[in-house]
Amino acid sequence: MQRIINFIIQNKNHLLFVFLFAIALGFTIQSHSYHSSKYFNSANAFSGNLFSFTHGISNYMGLQRQNENLIQENKNLREELLRIQNSNLQSISVDSLYQQFTITTAAIINNNYIKKNNYLTINKGSNHGIEQDMGVITSNGIIGIVEHTSKRFATIQSILNTRSNINAKIKNTDYFGSLKWDLKSPKFVQLADIERFVPIKKGDTIITGGKSTIFPQGIPIGVVETYSLNEVEGSYDIQVALFNDMTNLKHVYIIKNNLQEEIQQLEQMSEDGQ
Repeated sequence: MQRIINFIIQNKNHLLFVFLFAIALGFTIQSHSYHSSKYFNSANAFSGNLFSFTHGISNYMGLQRQNENLIQENKNLREELLRIQNSNLQSISVDSLYQQFTITTAAIINNNYIKKNNYLTINKGSNHGIEQDMGVITSNGIIGIVEHTSKRFATIQSILNTRSNINAKIKNTDYFGSLKWDLKSPKFVQLADIERFVPIKKGDTIITGGKSTIFPQGIPIGVVETYSLNEVEGSYDIQVALFNDMTNLKHVYIIKNNLQEEIQQLEQMSEDGQ
C-alpha cells in the first residue's frame, strides 16, 4: 500500500494531467455531435468487425455439419432416382424395387491417378457394409469398383486402371461397349467395341450400360471427345472426356445391389447347365 501511495505522490502531476484530459475528452464528445458520432461510429465499427469475425468462425465450424447433411440428402435422392430408373427397366416386384439399391456415403482419404493401376482409399469398410464389387460414383459420374476391404477402410479400383473394364453405352441407344483406360490422361477414358455401323458424333453422352450387377444403367460417365474408325478391328476408337475430375475427389457414394447375389446364382446355374 505504501508503495502505491509513494507512486501516486511521485507521479501526481502526470496522473492529474491524464485525469483532466479524460474529463475534457468526455465533455468534448458530449458537447460536439461530430466528435460524438466519430467515437460511436468507431466503437460500432470495432464491435461490428468483432461480431463478423466470431460469426465467421461459427459458420466455419458449422460447415462440416452442413456438408454432412447435404451428402445425406444427396444419398437419399440418388437412391430414389435409381429406384425410379429401374422401375422402367426391370420387371420385378415393387417391394424389390425399393430394396434393390442402397447407397453408403464415404470420404476419399487417398487418391492415385498417375500410376498404371490406380486406386482410391475410402474411410468406410466391412463394418459399414462395404463389400467387394460394389460400384462407386459421385454426383457427376462413376469412379470405380470396390476391390478390397478391411473393417474400417476399402480400396477402389479406379476407372483410371488398366485392369478396369466397365460396361458402357451411348445414351438413348442400345449400342454397348467396354470402358477402358490407355494411361495417357486422367481426363479421358476409351470406349471400345462400338461397331462401325453405329451412328456416333462428338458430344454424345456415355453412360453405364447396366449389363452387370455392379452399376445400374444410366450412371453418367462422360461425353465423346473424338472418335476414329479402326479399319483392322472394324470398330471405333472413342475418346471419352470424363464428367468427374479424377484428380480432385472428396466424397463418393457406394452402390449396393441387394439382388446381386440372387442374379449371379441364377446366371451361374444357367452357365453350369450348358
